[in-house]
Amino acid sequence: MTFTAIDFETATGHHPCSVGIVTVENGIIVDEFVTLIKPPKNEYNPFTIRVHGIYPKDTINAKTFVQVYPEIEKRLKNRVVVAHNESFDRNVLMKSMMLYGLQYEDLNIAEKWECTVKIYKAKGFKPTKLSDCCREMKIQLNHHEALSDARACAKLYMLR
Repeated sequence: MTFTAIDFETATGHHPCSVGIVTVENGIIVDEFVTLIKPPKNEYNPFTIRVHGIYPKDTINAKTFVQVYPEIEKRLKNRVVVAHNESFDRNVLMKSMMLYGLQYEDLNIAEKWECTVKIYKAKGFKPTKLSDCCREMKIQLNHHEALSDARACAKLYMLR
């Protein structure tokens, strides 16, 4: 039970405005990291603002992805990575890295991550949204807050 759970909130498409990362060692949460990220041109889609409540005014002075990346890298490199709907978070990471000329292969992580959506779907859960899985498993969640989502994902993975 040693892995890292990650969750991105996005401003537009694949441009993150927040990341939460939870590190688990031998079944115990040993590190939590969360930060806002200034998306390119600090642009947001109104729909994403309604989802997570993060506004351009919140990230105007935040670090960019490339400035936050060293913190992400040290928590993901050589690790098993877990996300709820992993393809979404993996694509946010890969496309953001590509935008700044960073090499995904340098992280030495799996091409596809562990996915709690797939795990809980296989267990017969319907629907498998993070909020639904957490309600069923009695895990506290402040949905669409990156650290809360990453922590909940980590707990779901440990309870699988």
